[in-house]
Amino acid sequence: MSALSKTSPYLVAAILVASGLACRKPAEAPAPAPVQAAPAPAPAASIATQTDASQARKMDEAAEAARKAEAAFQQAAASALQDIHFAYDQSEIMENDKPVLLAVANFMKQYPKANVFIDGNCDERGTVEYNLALGERRAHAAMAYLVGLGVPATRLSMTSYGKEKPVCTEPAEPCWVRNRRDHFSLK
Repeated sequence: MSALSKTSPYLVAAILVASGLACRKPAEAPAPAPVQAAPAPAPAASIATQTDASQARKMDEAAEAARKAEAAFQQAAASALQDIHFAYDQSEIMENDKPVLLAVANFMKQYPKANVFIDGNCDERGTVEYNLALGERRAHAAMAYLVGLGVPATRLSMTSYGKEKPVCTEPAEPCWVRNRRDHFSLK
């Protein structure tokens, strides 16, 4: 019998395990994790931020330009849209009011989106029906004159208030003169 067969099976197993461990290469230590620096902003993100700021600035500039344009429009309207007046019981445009109508026409040509409303008015004398008809003739006369100056009729509207909207209520000629008018406003 050999010496190995007399040896305890536990001892043989221990020797085999020990010899297997002895032949095995030592395990490598894990590599240390690389230290990561804080990520730098991507160039695309930086460009996007700059683009957003540029777009916001352009929007602010556009809004400011729109405010200025609206203010210029309102100022031009206030300057151009002046009342014209009529002689007693008349609806013909007077010579001294033709430059006023020319200013209205020029304003409307300068601002193609502007639409104007013409109110025909009368003094307090006469019946309601008569003054409504006279106010309509006055508004129509101004409208026809403006169309003759090149303003499209589609941009003009008119109505008659007769004696219902006086600017002066004294029963005297200076007051009546002020009430015999066409009033122009933006619609």
